[in-house]
Order: sequence, then structure tokens, then C-alpha cells
Amino acid sequence: PTVRGRGATWVCLGVMLLSRTGTGFWSGNKRKYYNFVELTRRLKSLARSYPHIADLSSVGRSVEGRELWVMRITKDLRAEAPGKPKFKYVGNMHGDETVSRQVLVYLIEYLLSRYGDDRRVTDLVNNTDIYIMPSMNPDGFERSVEGDCNGNAGGRNNAKDIDLNRSFPDQFGTEDVNEDDAPELTAMMKWIVENKFVLSGNLHGGTVVASYPFDDSASHVRYGFYSLSPDDALFRYLARVYAENNPVMSTGEPKCEGDPGETFKDGITNGASWYDVPGGMQDFNYLQGNCMEITMELSCCKYPPATQLHVEWNNNLQSLLAYMEKVHIGVRGFVKEALTGTPVSGADIMVAGINHNVSTGRFGDYYRLLLPGVYNVTATVPGCAPMTEVGVQVMAGKATELNFTLTPLRDVGVGPSTAPYTTLSATTGPTSAGSGSSTDSAVLGPGLPGTGTLVPEPQPLQPEEFRHHHYSDMELFLQRFSMLYPSITRLYSIGKSVQDRQLWVMEISDNPGEHEEGEPEFKYIGNMHGNEVVGRELLLNLIEYLCRNYGSDPEATYLINTTRIHIMPSMNPDGYEVSLEGDVSGYQGRNNSNNFDLNRNFPDQFKTIGEPRQPETIAVMNWARNYPFVLSANLHGGSLVVNYPFDDDPDGVTRYSASPDDAVFKMVSSAYAKENPLMSKGHPCVDVKEYPDEYFQDGVTNGANWYNVPGGMQDWNYMNTNCFEVTIELGCVKYPHAEELPQYWEQNRRSLLQFIHQVHRGAKGMVTDSKDGTGIPNATITVDKIHHSITTNKAGDYWRLLVPGPYHLTASAEGYTSVDTYVTVPQEGVEQEDLQSFIKQLSTSPDLDRLIPDTTTSSSFRYHGYKEMSEFLRGLKLNFPKITALRRLGQSVEFRAIWALEISNKPEEPEPNEPKIRFVAGIHGNAPVGTELLLEFATYLCINYGKNAAITRLINETRIVILPSINPDGRERARERDCTSTEGMANAAGKDLDTDFFGNVSQRATEPQLETRAVMDLIQEKGFTLSVALDGGSVLVTYPYDKPVQPVENESTLRYLATVYANNHPTMYLGDAGCRNNSQMGNIPEGVLRAAEMHSHMGSMKDFSVDFGHCPEITVYTSCCLFPSSDQLPSLWAQNRKSLLSMLVEAHKGVRGVVRDKTGKPIAGAMIVLNGGVRVFTVEGGYFHVLLAPGVHKIEAIAEGYQQQRQEAARFVTIEFDMDNSIFGLPRELVVAAAAAAMTALAITACIIWCVCSAKSNREKDGFHRLRQHGDDYDDEIHLTSVGSKKSLLSHEFQDESESDEDTLYANKL
Repeated sequence: PTVRGRGATWVCLGVMLLSRTGTGFWSGNKRKYYNFVELTRRLKSLARSYPHIADLSSVGRSVEGRELWVMRITKDLRAEAPGKPKFKYVGNMHGDETVSRQVLVYLIEYLLSRYGDDRRVTDLVNNTDIYIMPSMNPDGFERSVEGDCNGNAGGRNNAKDIDLNRSFPDQFGTEDVNEDDAPELTAMMKWIVENKFVLSGNLHGGTVVASYPFDDSASHVRYGFYSLSPDDALFRYLARVYAENNPVMSTGEPKCEGDPGETFKDGITNGASWYDVPGGMQDFNYLQGNCMEITMELSCCKYPPATQLHVEWNNNLQSLLAYMEKVHIGVRGFVKEALTGTPVSGADIMVAGINHNVSTGRFGDYYRLLLPGVYNVTATVPGCAPMTEVGVQVMAGKATELNFTLTPLRDVGVGPSTAPYTTLSATTGPTSAGSGSSTDSAVLGPGLPGTGTLVPEPQPLQPEEFRHHHYSDMELFLQRFSMLYPSITRLYSIGKSVQDRQLWVMEISDNPGEHEEGEPEFKYIGNMHGNEVVGRELLLNLIEYLCRNYGSDPEATYLINTTRIHIMPSMNPDGYEVSLEGDVSGYQGRNNSNNFDLNRNFPDQFKTIGEPRQPETIAVMNWARNYPFVLSANLHGGSLVVNYPFDDDPDGVTRYSASPDDAVFKMVSSAYAKENPLMSKGHPCVDVKEYPDEYFQDGVTNGANWYNVPGGMQDWNYMNTNCFEVTIELGCVKYPHAEELPQYWEQNRRSLLQFIHQVHRGAKGMVTDSKDGTGIPNATITVDKIHHSITTNKAGDYWRLLVPGPYHLTASAEGYTSVDTYVTVPQEGVEQEDLQSFIKQLSTSPDLDRLIPDTTTSSSFRYHGYKEMSEFLRGLKLNFPKITALRRLGQSVEFRAIWALEISNKPEEPEPNEPKIRFVAGIHGNAPVGTELLLEFATYLCINYGKNAAITRLINETRIVILPSINPDGRERARERDCTSTEGMANAAGKDLDTDFFGNVSQRATEPQLETRAVMDLIQEKGFTLSVALDGGSVLVTYPYDKPVQPVENESTLRYLATVYANNHPTMYLGDAGCRNNSQMGNIPEGVLRAAEMHSHMGSMKDFSVDFGHCPEITVYTSCCLFPSSDQLPSLWAQNRKSLLSMLVEAHKGVRGVVRDKTGKPIAGAMIVLNGGVRVFTVEGGYFHVLLAPGVHKIEAIAEGYQQQRQEAARFVTIEFDMDNSIFGLPRELVVAAAAAAMTALAITACIIWCVCSAKSNREKDGFHRLRQHGDDYDDEIHLTSVGSKKSLLSHEFQDESESDEDTLYANKL
């Protein structure tokens, strides 16, 4: 009876569980169809109810203006991030096939309501970027009639009677559909191409079957012709997955009234074999969208009564879920460029024997669905040597990760730094923890697969046709390229000409339609004078060049990825239409159709323009005000020169009229001219009788020095917007014959590209509110001694073009205190200061939490013996040679090497200005968890370098040294699953190494152990900012000292660091680990303890680090068990990963600075004393960096032969020694600040604001990180200013030795 009772209970539970997944989800409000208004209301309600995982948007509108709603469901709803494949379901494509519309709404509800409770749903949402469109044809649905099973009542087609599933571009024919007749089609095509979905389902009705590509054939045989796709086996498998989970579909006998005898083997069919469907959506997805799609017919009746909906839902739920899960099969990974580590978008992923490629997305990520088997996979992109990985094993279930690193065939000299030929490697790495995916690895040489020979570098594609384009021809050209390249283009109009012609602009960007924070915006305008036509044609050529070369040519790809480019081929289309080919210097067509010269029609600073403002002028003015343009060029004809502001003079005479930014204008003008071989000579028109003696030195000229142009567009841009504009005269013939156009392109191609590069010169940054971190729009950025200011954009970002050199910048905004900073603009590129905000962002728990799910790590957790550990470290060095260096510190008693792995963007180069952090484990061989965590941490960092922006930034800004095992001999003797044994704790000589670190000979009875000496030498190299040691046997963090009865200097900082680690651990901060084996049962506040209170002893590594390495060290005890079983390692890694990352962030905080003498010479070896006790020493370059808890701290600098200096600590401190006891020279701005704070020594007065210390000097040049609002009561206002560059703070250029009132006041105080 007891057994029967248990059995009955179990059966009952089974029924309950089934009810929850099926009918239990059902409720009364689902027994109806939603019309469009109800559908909209329901979707919006769901998005509001689940904002953390649901986002509702529209991809377009129907003919009748109804939104094409899409619900995106995924964890972490940021705009887009790599690492999660995209999946979509589309329903109701035929308006009268309605089951799919409702079923997809129910699926949305099901996923959202079950998230967090249902493991299957939670895994899907966490690991998949899901997009669900319930209705692609809302207009058709509104005309359909419930109960119409055969579609007799209409509603199948859209409102213009277009069958949407017969209207997509087809591989075997042309489907010519007017865009206005099928806006749904245009929206879908754009959505599909731009998003790179991996897997998709298109839900229909009328029978019950899963249909797969191809849907038609070249012969268009109506029935029975099997049209095989290259992935036929895969498609059949995917279709079967859906069919076998549907109780009706799986029978293969739908028994529909219209054709009761129709059967489908296994419930699936090849589309064309069933019947020929040209212009279908599933084939378009496969051939044009990177996406595998099948079509599911869900019900015999197209529009069954609503009472049947619960049956259809139950029939399809398991199929819908199972099919979605297949987005995770096959091969996935990233492709990056070897020289810079940047992601490679648009790379082709080819599988031998399958004639269908997929391509990488914007982050260099790809997903290639494959059945289980062994494959040869190749990654290739023009400009790089292809890579082939042979014998890639694909298992059932999770995808194999296969990463490629491609080497450019030669140095192209554009974009990020590049180098000549180098080793090409394809690496495969593990996916996320616990995924169970397979892994492979290889290192291959450059060249074609298997040849070892270099391939000639492909040249960029050039325009295919050179001819003059009249308005309609130009319009079609623009529309065609907008349709061909929807992922990088947006065609829009800024207004109309007098004769109602559109003023078209083509935007080219990796995110068209969006302003990306920190990305500058650039514009070209052509054909302002209608008869000056070369600019019009060159800009059309440029559009074609950029589009066709994106993803293959490094320069075009770099420009598009880093710049938002706007190109207006014709500002005066009316004038063009009346112009005459062959016109050399005439005026017909020059003006607009109202006969006004548009380049004399803008408001002028020196002269009143009386002519009425023209529609074209007004449109451009509004355009320039609405976009944050940084740089622009206006293309003209009639000479050959670059003309820069000012264009006129207050007195209207011909003479040089310099703008405040004259040097900048010369720089950008020369950049264009020097790339044009004829222009740079300066003799433009020797063969044209009108201008035989014209000469422009280096091909550039000041506008007014050439001739006065009041009302010109370039001056108006400069005076009224943030945009710097020049005028480029492209040739002496205004309207050359068409056969001459190729030579114009060849002369100007390099110039056009080089000029776009100039938008990245100068300084850029953010102006943000100090309280909430939001960007401040319309803040004013001024540059000392340049009387021209710019303003911030809506997001608070700004760009300020500047020539190379040092500058003093000020940011101001109404209601805020102004802030000053210094920048040094390099010879190439832009100075960017954002490390402070980056570190502060990562210091907040949600941002560090968001970092972790975005990154992949190893799925293989096990213990590594010494030999395996050594091979593991060598493998990291071989696979990531540009960011790792492996160093042998010494050897153990039994001759095993003590390894140290450095991870940095320049591991072989000393970078004393960067914080240096040490991670150490294995001092006790019987506690090897720390060793495994550090090996996993090293892998985690390396694999994510170049893939995750935050990890990449941390590695670029930090020198990370990892010692995974100090005591390898002891580790070899320790035993797994032994939680309390001391076997292996000591080294081979029986010495507990954590009692062997003595700095004074008087304290040491014997020589240090070999292992100890190796680590002591490393510690005494100095330069370390922070050290973290991992041990076992408890779950807490200890801080110095281990020695008894020792006062702890700087205890607040040491305890703070330990608390940060504990607080980022899911349980450690509770202080109650429940470690019965060592009596740790609670009562440890915050999980942090002074080490001597846990186990007092002499000779500890952390005490030595503090006393002799002048580096704070904390010890982390990672688990109660000293040597837990390996199956616990994944959870221990998950518990400690965030804490380990937090230590990388903490290393960037505190106080850093430089010590130098009055001549500017850095002083190495100077002692920095903080609060009278803590000591650090300056390293090469005079740099020092010390971590301090929040608060006010006293700082002293002592160097032999120099006067001692004292300050209060600021975030960045410049200390100058004076040998003759006079005042040491700080910049006047700092002296004023110190005097205002009533300090008794030259200083920057401030409280240490934890997490805003900048580290890498060449990243902290521009920008204004914080502005303080008026009325706030703070003592540290001046430190809300972002720090300038190392050079700007330290170089002699900013020392002001002149006598002033401030200097005198300060001297008297001394």
C-alpha cells in the first residue's frame, strides 16, 4: 500500500507538471483572437511587465500604417552584444492564416511568465536573442473572417493585394514589386539583412507540415521537383525537429478536408517538391540573410474558431521550444584581425563540401549551424590570408567554438596600427562554463590552406561605371545602393529644391540612423553650383566605393565603423538639369531655379545678405543644426585648390582673413591637397586661358586671400555650428565630358578618403553630471588662446579638431561649475579621456554584473598537475602571443619551474605609468583551488581580449602578473577530496613557505627556500600596486599583518580592499561560511579579518609584500575544503570570477603621480610617504601609484639631495623638487587652486574619490569627466576635473615661472 501510494502521488505530480506546460498555461482571456488594437495593447503591457527581458519595437509599417511589432526577449537588453545567436519567429504573413498570430502571442507570454521558474525557458532566454513577430500582415488580418478555413473571404494578401510570400527577390527570377505596394516587404528585407539571424521559423496555415528550402527551382515545375539546397540535410533535420514534437504533424497525415489523402513523410517536405513558390521568404533568408529558415504550416483550417486555439497551442508548444533550441548547434566563434585584435566583420565562414557560406557580424561573431560530424572550416576576408581548421569535431548539442585570427597580407597603413606579415593563427576555445561543448585548436601559417604561400593582396573595388547622372538617374543610383547595402546605409532627404526635387543624403555607417556616442559625424556636399558637376559624380563614386569595399578593404571598413558619414551628391539639382556638358567656365545652371547663388545666400558675419533665403539654403542650415557634424567639405569646380575660412573680410578687400582655427583649417586642407598629385603642385589651370597665372602654394588658400565671398556656406558652418568646413575646387573645367570622369576619380580618390580621416584629429570626450553621470548637452568647450568654442551634443559627447600640441581646455554649462583640463594632441589620431568613467562604471555592481554574462570562459574544469599546468601556460603564450609573456622566476626544491604569466597589451615592454597587479596561488600545495581559479582567470582574460570591450580595456590599461603555483612540489603530493589533510602543505623540504618570507637577515635562521627566493625577488622588483593571494580551508579574506602585535599602517585601505573582494562574492560577505572543519561558523563581520586574528605567525608572504615590496596584499580563502572534488570547480569559479575582476578595477584607484625636479627631469627612487607611515617608491619615469581608502591623506616626497615636499593627496599629483629651497613650480592653475583651499604647501586639495584615478597616460588626454552643480557643498570641487595627459601635466610647457599675485600670496604662506 505504501508503494502504491507513492506511485499514485508521483503520477499525480506528473499530471500537474504536464498541466503547467500545456493546458495549465491556458486561461479564459486566451479564447479569442486579438485585433490590431488589442494585439498592440497586449504586447505593450507585456513589455511593461517584463522590462528586464522584453523590449517591444516596430520594424516598419503596413500599407495602412499598422506597426509591424516585434518582441525581443533576452537577458540583458542592451542594443546588441556578441555571444548570443539571434532567432526569430514570424507569423501571420498571410493575413487569413491566423493561428500563428495567436500562438506567437502565447509563446511570448509563456517565455516571459516562465522565465526564472522554468529551467528550459530560462536557459533559452539567457543564451538566445529571441525576436517574435506575431503579425507580418496586420492589414490582411483585419479583413479576414473567423471560421474561414479555405481563405475564401480574402485577407491573404496585404492591403495592395500583394502576396507577401511571392514577392521577395528570388534566385531563379525577378520579383518586381513597387515599394509603396509592399512596405511590409521592404521592412522585412531590411530587418533580415541587418540583423544576421541564425535560425528562423515562418508560421503559416492551411495544412500541417514543415517545409524547407528551396521553395522553387530554375525550371519552376509546378509540383514534384525536389529543389536541393546545399544544406539540405540540415534543413531536413530542423524540419523534423519541429514536426516530431507536434502530435499531428509527426504523423505525416494532416487529413485536411480539402485534401484528406495528402501525406508528408515524417511530417516534412521540400518546398518546391510540394509546389513551386517563387519569391518566398525562407529562400531569401537563406540566400541573403545568413539565416536558416523553414516554413511551418500549423493547422488545416486557416482561420479556425477561437475555441480551437487551445488545441493549436498545445499541439505546437513543444515544437516551438525544441526548434528554438537548435540555434545553438554547429560551430560558432569569432574572427579577429591579428595585428590589432579588432573584430573582423563580413568575413566568410566556409565549410568544405557545403556550397553555402555565412559571414561574421559587426563584432566578428558567427554562427554556422551544422549536423554532428567532422568538418574543415575556413575563414576568409579580402585583404587577409585565409585560415582553414581541419577536422573540426561537431557534437550533438551545444556548438563547438572555433575562433579565427586573420593576418593582413601587408601593412595598409590605415585605421589602427598595423604591421607587416606575421604569423597567422586560428584558435578554438571553449564556450561558457558547463556548456559541454567540444573544443579544438590549431596554429597555422599564412597563405592559402595547405600551401604556406602568400596570396597577392586584393585591391579595393573601384566604381564600375563613370557617367553623368541626371536627377532621376542619380535618385535611382542612391535607392539601389541603399537597398543593396541596408546594413550600412540610410537614404534620407533634408528637404526639396525650388522645383520640388529631393535633396538626397546617403548616410554610410555601421549603425545607420543612429548617433553613436563618441563617434564623429562627417559630411560631403556636392554640386552647390549646378554647373560644377565633378563633385556630384565623385560623391556617387565614393558611395559606391565605400559600400562595395566595406568588410573587405581595411580602410573603407575602418572609416565606416568609426565615422558616421553623410554624403549629399547634389545641393542644387535644379541648376544641374539646365547645365551643359562641356562647359568650362560658364554660368548656365550655376544658380538655383530662382537664380540665386546658393554660396552667397547664407548669413554672413561681416555683411548683411539681403537676398531671400532659398529653400536649398534653409534645408542645409537646418540639417547642419540637427546633426553634430565635426568636419565637412563643399565640392566645387572651376579651379584646383582647397579653400578654407574665412571667405570674406570685414572691409570686403582681398587679403588674408584668418579664423581662430586657421592652423586646423590649414592642416585639414593640406591633408586633401597633398593626396591629389595635380592640386598639390599649386598651378591648377595652366591650360585654361581664363586663369593661366593662378598659383596656390601646396594647393591650399585662404578664401578671402583668393577673393571675397560674402554669404558663403563654409564660414556659416564654422560660425554657427560645431562643424569645420572647407571648399574644394576639383578642376578647372566645370562640366567636363563623361569620358574624363575616370581621371577625376583617380586624382581625388585618396584625397576624399584622407579628408574623412581628418575628422578623427584633435580631442574628444564626454561632459557629464557628477551626481548622476548623465551627459550634459550644450555644454561649452573652449580652448585657451583659440577664440572659438564648440558645444556638446545631446548625449554630452564632443569633438574638437586641433592640430598636434598641448592645450588647456575648459568646460562650462549653465548651472554647473566650470572645469579645466589639459590635453596633448598627438601627431596622429584623437585624444580621448574616458578611463576614469570606465573604472567608475565598472565599480558599480550592476555594471560588473553585466560584464560577466557577456564573456565566455572554459567549459572544462579539472585539476592540472605540474606538467599539465606548464603546458597550459605555454598554450596561452602560444595562442595569445601579443598579450602574454611567460617567465620562469626560479625553481622548486625538486626542480619544478615557478612560472609567472604576464597579461598586458605590451607584455614585453615596461610601462611604469600603468598599475601592476599580482595574483598568486599555491603557496600551500594541499590547497590547489586557487591555482585552478587563476588558470581559468588567465584563460578568461585572454579569450575575451578583443571580444569584450571592458576586458580588452582592462588588459590594455593594466599589467597583470599571475603566479598560479608557488609550491608545485607540495601540489604533486596532495590528494583530491581531502579537505583537512596537511599532506602537500609544505614544500619538498618540509617548509611551510608562508613562514619563510623574512626581509631582515637578523630574523632569518637559514637561507630562504628556493621557491621563497623566487617570489621575494619578484615582489622586490617593486612597481606592484596590489597583490591578491588565493588559499583554501575557509571562506573569507584576510589583510596584513600575519605577525602578532604589529600596528597596521594604512589599515583602512587594506581592510577596504579585502571588503571589496568579499562584497563581490555571493556568500563571503555574509561572514558565515559554515566551515565545520575549521570552526568558521560565523561572527566574521563582512567576511573580512585581520590575518593575525585568524592565524598569527611570522614570515608570511603578505607581510613581506607590504614591508619590503611596498605593495598591499590580501589573502582570499576560497573554499572550506582544502582540496575539493573537481566537480566543485565550476561553482567556485562562478563565485570568485566577479571578485577577481573587481581587483583589476581596484588597481586603477587611489593616487598616482610623478616626481620630478625643477627642470622637469623625473626622479626614480624617491620615497612617497603617506599619512606619515605608508611608503612607496617612484619607479622609472618618476611614477608612483598607491591605493588609499576614501578620505583625506597627507603625502610627502623625499629624495636625496632635494628639499622635502608635502601635499595633501589628489587623484593625480605632480611633485616637483627644488634644490635651492625656493617654491617648486606648479602650473599657475594648480597654485591658484591650492591657495584657494588655504593649504600650507603647494598642493591640489581634495578628498580621494575612490575609482576615478586615471592610469594609462595616453588615454587620459581630453574630455571633462565631471562637472559639479552650483550649490553642492563639497570640498573637492577642483578634482572633479578630468586629469590631462601625462605630458600636459608634466612637461615644461605648462610651467609658469613668472611672478604673480598668486605666487606672492603663496610664498608668504610658506
